[in-house]
Amino acid sequence: MIRFVVGGAVDKQKVAQLIKDLGGDNVSVEIKSDIEAAMAVKTGKADYYVGACSTGGGGALAMAMALLTAQKCATVSMPGKPPKEQDVLKAVVDGKVAFGFTNDHIEKAITYIVNAILKNKE
Repeated sequence: MIRFVVGGAVDKQKVAQLIKDLGGDNVSVEIKSDIEAAMAVKTGKADYYVGACSTGGGGALAMAMALLTAQKCATVSMPGKPPKEQDVLKAVVDGKVAFGFTNDHIEKAITYIVNAILKNKE
């Protein structure tokens, strides 16, 4: 079971539901505040943090970067720069555990993130 926590500034319910829809019985999802979500990953109570905001990095990842370090975080989309599947897969393979993206790219970002994590866990 892969444990996701959803932080970020916007659309937490939408992000969580999409993770559940894509991951099915292979995932668990909890919605938390940014600090609670980042701490859950840091303390091993969750495996991955995801969050959306308007810029993809600020409100989505600020607390994760502070607690987990920038080396464990990846901004997978920004305004005008949609996520790329190969970049997300590389981030997962490279050991990133926190992912930020813009709220207008939620569907693609979450699809790429969940698929890359599931593929990498095989």
